[in-house]
Amino acid sequence: MATYLIEREIPGAGNLTNDQLKSISQTSCGVLNNMGPEIKWLQSYVTNDKIYCVYKAPNPEMILEHARMGGFPANLVSEVFTIIDPTTAE
Repeated sequence: MATYLIEREIPGAGNLTNDQLKSISQTSCGVLNNMGPEIKWLQSYVTNDKIYCVYKAPNPEMILEHARMGGFPANLVSEVFTIIDPTTAE
């Protein structure tokens, strides 16, 4: 499976409460359970007006279907080819 970074434009995302984030997460997990084991949510990063999500999936179309079924945006879906970090400099 490929790794994808999804950019979701959600104005005020940084102000979402823990309960709101929990609800969004529960919706996402419910959709993922219905879609089967081919797609997996790894983690998300919440910023001021966006949420960046990292997923494993066989193709970007499956990411877009997840967003459609969950009712949340997927403004940009990018495949991740390589991950670098400080140890890459060694």
